Amino acid sequence: MSQQPKTIALRARYLFPVESPVIADGVITIEQGRITAVGENTSGRPPKDLGNVAILPGLVNAHTHLEFSDLAHPLGHPGMALPAWISEVIKHRRGRDEDAQRAIAAGLQESLSFGTTLVGEITTSAYSVYPSLADLPRLIAFRELIGLSQDRIDENVALARQHTEQFTSDESQHPGLSPHAPYTVHPQLLERVVELSSPARVPLAMHLAESREELQLLRDGSGPLRDMLIDLNAWDPTAIPHGARPLDYLRKLAKAERALVIHGNYLDDEEIAYLADRADQMAVVYCPRTHEYFQHAPYRLTEMLQAGVTVALGTDSRASNPDLSVLAEMRAVRRRHPQVSGEDILRMGTLSGAKSLGLADHLGSLQVGKTADLSIVTLPEETGDPHELLWDERAAPRETWIGGRVVFAADPL
Repeated sequence: MSQQPKTIALRARYLFPVESPVIADGVITIEQGRITAVGENTSGRPPKDLGNVAILPGLVNAHTHLEFSDLAHPLGHPGMALPAWISEVIKHRRGRDEDAQRAIAAGLQESLSFGTTLVGEITTSAYSVYPSLADLPRLIAFRELIGLSQDRIDENVALARQHTEQFTSDESQHPGLSPHAPYTVHPQLLERVVELSSPARVPLAMHLAESREELQLLRDGSGPLRDMLIDLNAWDPTAIPHGARPLDYLRKLAKAERALVIHGNYLDDEEIAYLADRADQMAVVYCPRTHEYFQHAPYRLTEMLQAGVTVALGTDSRASNPDLSVLAEMRAVRRRHPQVSGEDILRMGTLSGAKSLGLADHLGSLQVGKTADLSIVTLPEETGDPHELLWDERAAPRETWIGGRVVFAADPL
């Protein structure tokens, strides 16, 4: 993409700052990749009029698995049990005729085309497979760690340490760690990874309270997940004490530098209150269309938001979702949770995502001093509530900016 002038002002039908009300016929000024004014033109020259568009902060996909971005359709079928779907994932991984590098690159490009400028990626690959990020979304690469038995603890800790040491000071790339889930991670491994996260200053992401089968396994060590682990020769009956619950894992994660609870589909009242009390350090990542794909019980989004939980949005992956669009996830929230305000929905896909990943000081809202990562969306011609225009299926990503530069344009001028 071409270089932008050092200082530029953009006019749009609506600006969505996120941390303040929507601005109609608004102007944003950018200088050397940072926002210098919101709502006024301080560039010293006429603004570039983008017409009937919304200017949003760059969207944040707080949870995805890019290795599945080569899938044309989700694995399995809607409503299938999670253990059966996991078996499909394992078969897909074993059946690959090439490594995941091409799929990851495709997923990053797709994300950019949907206005996403920051991705929380769960990786099972070495960091070297990730392409140069000069014109791609910013990336938090969470290294997936799996080991339910004690004899796999040391190797996973070594892998985690190696992953955190691979990164440079490049502000577009950051490491994270992902102890996968309660049914695949020994409690002592989780404790070791939590201990590593603070001095390394890396966030953790853990799939937790994702399914009824997980709750059953934690409660009494039985059910389909146990059967699946036995079939995989990965079951350790001593690893999970009977009577365990997601709260036990939240208490361990609370000692980390920062923690993301992935899905949280079956959190109870006490667990929601626990997360609300730690909203600056812990967040839940809701994946609405994946939740819909598995036909889980109704998501407790309203209760979480009312309690003060930080809730971000994720697409999960193309193994359970048709695409990687955060805008489509926001529309799904609007459809499934009509009582949630447009302001809250937009925050989930922008500022709360940046906060969950530890980058809210620089990203996630249109605020003076923040980096000029933008998503520019073409709007329908109708009048009405600005947020409702965003949720309209005709609203489409037009440009994506990172650091004050256009890195994707659907209709370049």
